[in-house]
Amino acid sequence: MIYLLVIPLVLAFLVIGLYNSLASLKVRIKEAWSQIDVQLKRRADLIPNLVETVKGYATHEREVFENVTKARAALISAQNPKEAGEADNMLSGALKSLFAVAEAYPELKAQEGFTNLQKELSDTEDKVAYSRQFYNNVVRQFNEKIVVFPSNLIANMLGFKAEEFFEANDTEREAVKVGFN
Repeated sequence: MIYLLVIPLVLAFLVIGLYNSLASLKVRIKEAWSQIDVQLKRRADLIPNLVETVKGYATHEREVFENVTKARAALISAQNPKEAGEADNMLSGALKSLFAVAEAYPELKAQEGFTNLQKELSDTEDKVAYSRQFYNNVVRQFNEKIVVFPSNLIANMLGFKAEEFFEANDTEREAVKVGFN
């Protein structure tokens, strides 16, 4: 007779525990995404200062500045990890072009404001990379939890779906080519 009460009670606690762990991971994913978003916005805020600094020296490089501005706007308006990843990759490419322009102006490279902006941007890039890593780790934990037994039963019943990873694009996966001319 007592088994008729204990078994449903144990099952109820199991379901509650599994639901709470899934819900907790879902909150951690949102927190991790928020950290990426904060760092991407920080980087986007640094870029106008960097562009203006370089513009003062390289006024004829209008296309480079326009590409950086477009990429920054795309990053700011991104609504999910996939859009943010694509915009982030576009911005990284545009920034490479901007720094290539800056290389042609030794007096710009020597300017303290420019070097400080470069250092701050480099620091932000490190934070973005760490935030991506943390986000992907939490997404992996969540995605594992919704496919392993018995939590997959609860996840399916309650409508939990797999989350997207923040992924690198094909150009970021290519080997870096080093050449000495």
